[in-house]
Amino acid sequence: MRQAIVLGILACLSLVSYVRAEDPYVYLNWVVEYGEISPLDVKQRGILINGQFPGPTVNVVTNDNVIVNLENKLDEPLLLTWNGVKQRKTSWQDGVLGTNCPIPPNSNWTYKMQMKDQIGTFTYFPSTLMHRAAGGFGGFNILARSVIPVPYPKPYEEFTVLVSDWWKKDHKELQQILDSGNPFPLPDGILINGKPRLTSFNVVPGQTYLFRVSNVGMTTSINFRIQGHTLRLVECEGSHTMQEMYESLDIHVGQSSSFLVTVHSHNPKDYFIVASTRFTKPILTATAVLHYQGSNSPASGPLPVAPTYHVHWSMKQARTVRWNLTANAARPNPQGSFHYGTIQVVRTIVLENSAAKINGKLRYAVNKVSYINPDTPLKLADYFNIPDVFTLNSIKDSPPAGPAALGTSVVGTTLHDFVEIVFQNSESTIQSWHLDGYDFWTVGFGSGKWNTTLRRRFYNYNDAPTRYTVQVYPYSWSAILVSLDNKGMWNLRSAIWPRRYLGQELYVRVWNDERSLFTEYDIPPNALLCGKVKH
Repeated sequence: MRQAIVLGILACLSLVSYVRAEDPYVYLNWVVEYGEISPLDVKQRGILINGQFPGPTVNVVTNDNVIVNLENKLDEPLLLTWNGVKQRKTSWQDGVLGTNCPIPPNSNWTYKMQMKDQIGTFTYFPSTLMHRAAGGFGGFNILARSVIPVPYPKPYEEFTVLVSDWWKKDHKELQQILDSGNPFPLPDGILINGKPRLTSFNVVPGQTYLFRVSNVGMTTSINFRIQGHTLRLVECEGSHTMQEMYESLDIHVGQSSSFLVTVHSHNPKDYFIVASTRFTKPILTATAVLHYQGSNSPASGPLPVAPTYHVHWSMKQARTVRWNLTANAARPNPQGSFHYGTIQVVRTIVLENSAAKINGKLRYAVNKVSYINPDTPLKLADYFNIPDVFTLNSIKDSPPAGPAALGTSVVGTTLHDFVEIVFQNSESTIQSWHLDGYDFWTVGFGSGKWNTTLRRRFYNYNDAPTRYTVQVYPYSWSAILVSLDNKGMWNLRSAIWPRRYLGQELYVRVWNDERSLFTEYDIPPNALLCGKVKH
């Protein structure tokens, strides 16, 4: 009897220890609905989350479990995607049409995610139709655990800065323009946290602040700068960087960067915070105010000068962003302990973007395939072995000859493959590419055509930063290396949203034959079913 009691006590203690060891939970209840907004002084229909435009900023801690109950009060099906958040072992929560059935109007669905081994600056936004042109986006920041040091002093305060291009047209009107095969119009303005001007960031003289800056726009690269201050880059998209000083930094569509800014300790006055478009004519500019405590002097011109139109300056700047190999990541191990430059590449995939006329209408393609979404999400078809939804390797590993055609592009890969992906841009506009569920090493940027021998000589095999979005300059190429260690069906897309809407995307199936919760979680019990698996 005594032995049984002791064993029972030990079992209870073990259970208590297990419960206490579970990572914290963060619960968010979001209502997504239309509301009237006027960011460019014209009343229009916007997408609000809990009545806010932009949506609420999420601040969580590494390894937190995040539960988002989303109620869709729009008149169309909706999904939110979590830009840069890795979704370890569960593409079921990715929030794109290849993995999830959309949430029908006047219904709700609950996302369940863990911020496993991540830190950094991320965003969220609608992935369905052209909803993103009406709002529904916000900041998503993952803070380091208190036991994991970051390579800079704790800032006095943090600011989330969302820069977006904006149109006065309704999002359904913009969608109709694309559906009819017409070119997408240029933006009407630029916003900082939903406003072209008057957004204010209040600071105390002499203190240091962390600015988390994200380009949540749809088409336009931006340049970010603060009048009379320098920017110390400390993080980009989950990687601690070497702390270079910048007068300004280009941030391309879908990208995020974090800066330390030490404000002056004497003669308090206000300064302009500036975001302006890159590679556009005319240049569009938005301003906010860095408001000093005790200041009686409003911000005044001239604005800090923007860089020139030429892309070479931007490409050279991109090469200066390097990984901090001595800093901890989300776990207590040096970021540089994974020597990516010494790993054997098992496959090279060259992806070329192009515009094409298909059935008389403008479309965009990758390796001559313009993506169309089937009625059944690819992930569900894969899980339930539903035929005739997609075909593995239905897109070539290098650009083929011939005309572009409609299709459902899926690249088949094996779990733990180490892959080189080259984005080849043969057009006159800048491109931006994002891979869900992953970060990757941005090892090379170059002009002209990429080739297998010459270009690799210029790769950064030592301290290239890991990112989740990479820009590709006009008539140029960008190369990434990625370790495919996250099993699932993952969206690889153009971050230039009209191009993505008209087919510039594909999916990467990362797979092995082992059925194990150590490599991929089961289908969630609340999964929505549609298409061929609806019943």
